[in-house]
Amino acid sequence: MADKQVYILLTNTGSLLTKMIKLYTKKPYNHASIAFDHNLSEVYSFGRKTARNPFIGGFVKEDVRNGLFKQADCALYSITVSDDQIQKMKHYLQDIEARKKQYRYNFLGLFGVMLNKPLKRKNAFFCSQFVAFVLKESAIMDFEKPLALIAPHDLQCVPAVQLVYEGKLKAYLNDNLCYPITEKHVFSHSLKWLSSID
Repeated sequence: MADKQVYILLTNTGSLLTKMIKLYTKKPYNHASIAFDHNLSEVYSFGRKTARNPFIGGFVKEDVRNGLFKQADCALYSITVSDDQIQKMKHYLQDIEARKKQYRYNFLGLFGVMLNKPLKRKNAFFCSQFVAFVLKESAIMDFEKPLALIAPHDLQCVPAVQLVYEGKLKAYLNDNLCYPITEKHVFSHSLKWLSSID
C-alpha cells in the first residue's frame, strides 16, 4: 500500500496569548496542530474552546478558515506515513475525543517549558505536546527531549518533516480548495513566498 501524508500546521494567530508566548520563545509560530489532509479540513490540537476566553482550553477540532485563524501566518509541513501509522493516529484521536471532557489544556506545562522542567499532567496537553504525543505513540517519530518540553519550533527541526508552504494561511486555503499537492505546486508556493520578501 502506498505511503500517505499527514501534516503539522504551525500558526501565529496574533492573539494576546500567542503574543505573550512569543515574547518568551522569540519564534514566529507558537501554536501547533495536526492534520490529515492538505486541504486542512481535519485539523486537531489542544487550544481554546471559546474564541473569547483563551483560558478555557482542551481538545479541539479546529476550523482554520474562521475566527482567530483568518489572519494567521503559518508554516505547513508534511510527513510521509504508512496506512498503519495513520490508523494508529486516528485511534488515539478517537479515544481522546470520546473522553474529551476529561482532558484539559496544560497551562502549567507552558511554565515547565520556560523553566526547562517537564510538567506532565494526567489528561492534559498543550498544543505541541499533544502533536508530539500523537506522532510518538503512532511510531511515526521520536524526540530527544521529554514530550512535555516540546515547543512548536521543535517540530520544525525533525528530519522527517518537509516544508510544504509558509505564508498567510488564508492564501494557502484559497489556493488549495480542491487541488492535490504536487512538487510543482510546492514550488509555486515557494516562489510566491520568496517574491513577498523585501
